Amino acid sequence: MLSGACGTLALALRGTRAPTSAVARRGLRASGSRPSAERSEKAGEPPRAFDPALLELLVCPLSKKPLRYEASTNELINEELGIAYPIIDGIPNMIPQAARMTRQSKKQEEMEQQ
Repeated sequence: MLSGACGTLALALRGTRAPTSAVARRGLRASGSRPSAERSEKAGEPPRAFDPALLELLVCPLSKKPLRYEASTNELINEELGIAYPIIDGIPNMIPQAARMTRQSKKQEEMEQQ
């Protein structure tokens, strides 16, 4: 089911006509219908906000566990691994190398406590 929804969402984002799930329709409605090139040319337009409905589809690429959206930092958080994926212009950057550590390693914590 998830791969079908992701494929449908990818096709919809490319501009081809394909049946979309309810989550994909909500994501497309929230992001608008104009191409991103037109959006970036408009001066003064605020960046797009992340649509929390996408959390139904997104999981951490490393652990495959659900993510939590943190609005104050505009990141998707994996509590288990202690990493945060940035959201740029409403689009989550799910590349593990782009994630930041949200907590120190146990070794660093032990050294600071001594």
